[in-house]
Amino acid sequence: MQIKEADSKIAERIAVMDLGTNTFHLLIAEVKDGNITEIVKDHEAVKLGEGGISKGFIQPIPYQRGIKTMEKFGREITAHNVGKVKAIATSMLRNAANGRAFIDEVKATSGIQIELIDGQQEAAYIYQGVKASGCLSVDTSLIVDIGGGSVEFILCTQSQILWKQSFEIGAVRLMDRFHQTDPIPHHAIEDLHQYLNDVLQPLFIATQNITIGKLIGSAGAFETFAEIIELHKSTVFDVKRIKSYDFELRDFIDATNTIIRSHHTERAAMKGIISLRVDMIVVASLLTRFVMEKLEIHTVGMSTYSLKEGVLAGLVADQ
Repeated sequence: MQIKEADSKIAERIAVMDLGTNTFHLLIAEVKDGNITEIVKDHEAVKLGEGGISKGFIQPIPYQRGIKTMEKFGREITAHNVGKVKAIATSMLRNAANGRAFIDEVKATSGIQIELIDGQQEAAYIYQGVKASGCLSVDTSLIVDIGGGSVEFILCTQSQILWKQSFEIGAVRLMDRFHQTDPIPHHAIEDLHQYLNDVLQPLFIATQNITIGKLIGSAGAFETFAEIIELHKSTVFDVKRIKSYDFELRDFIDATNTIIRSHHTERAAMKGIISLRVDMIVVASLLTRFVMEKLEIHTVGMSTYSLKEGVLAGLVADQ
């Protein structure tokens, strides 16, 4: 999938929304003869899981943030004469007791029909998005998508998915459970490692006797890792203008070590960390490093394409 700058030609316009636990994303694209032109790319830090993810309930303030964001997205869709709309909801709306009420209210106020998908479908879309970025190869890779509510692992090559699974261990859930003191204490890290060792047994079983050439992080926290590293080098770097990125292992280890050892105020002052990720980046770092060490992966990359680009690629393929 190749995204180009917008031009003035009339073509079908498609809107895709990825409604995650932390962030709601909107992508509007124009499609003509199989070519995809980005028109709008927007996101809002809705933080739908704030104060309620461990209770399985969307609290009133984030609930209203979500409604207002969907109304905003609805206005964007109308203003750009979009012909096809697909809104995908994942972990928080899947599991929240009032998730259905939220979906119904969004339909009533914005006209957008939200589709709930399960973790397996979520992982399949993520694979298609990462594949569209061009960073997969004939070698076996492990895609890791760290959301606020869930984490998806996809064992794959550029031609097929070998295994995939979604785990309800997203950064918001892990932070609520293990990161209560800052900097995160050693005993909390040990508890987190033991928890991951237990919960991720299906991953470890699936990868037995398989050599994984590369871990590929899907957007989110991995974009933050890349920005921290490149800005620290004083490199001119705009993550929005790239589709994929390869980390130097030493840089990645050093950056995540710094994050794990840091205090909130230190992270807030770091160039490259957006406010939404100032605290969640700690457990995202610990999760990634644990999986790398457990599976003996020494090569790390990143795709800026993820679920919404995978959904878009599927819609274009179906035309």
